[in-house]
Amino acid sequence: MEFQFATLADFLAMGGHGSYVWASYAVTIAALLALAIYPALRRRQLRRELLRQQRIERRRQVKRTEIAEPA
Repeated sequence: MEFQFATLADFLAMGGHGSYVWASYAVTIAALLALAIYPALRRRQLRRELLRQQRIERRRQVKRTEIAEPA
């Protein structure tokens, strides 16, 4: 088996096209990571917001019962 490039530097340079090739790989990997990470972060944010809203609603219900049934 014969390798296409003689050295690692030749492989990274890719015949003068290395900057474009490696930049496209970097952009692709960044996009895939964003697609994997963003939904998890958004889910965490939505869960926190839901729990916050539930706490607020519970407090309102407690206040309503305290007002309806004076001690």
